[in-house]
Amino acid sequence: MATPRKGKAKVKITAGGKKISYGQAGRAKGGGPRVRAGTSKGDAYCARSAGQMRSHTKAARNPNSPLRLSRKRWKCSGATSRRA
Repeated sequence: MATPRKGKAKVKITAGGKKISYGQAGRAKGGGPRVRAGTSKGDAYCARSAGQMRSHTKAARNPNSPLRLSRKRWKCSGATSRRA
């Protein structure tokens, strides 16, 4: 099992063997998970990252970019986060 870079929550190993670290490490203030899809916090993240998808076209096209992997974890659908 690969470990993510310092300060990052998750890591994905690509088919070529490259490690992609993404996501903010740590726990939420109450001790629960930091990423909770379908919440107002998730909607805020998805709206913010939707703007990044428009401005960073190279990262937006790459399915293994940290931006795309984080949006997948938050279950972003456009500018909103869906619960399921």
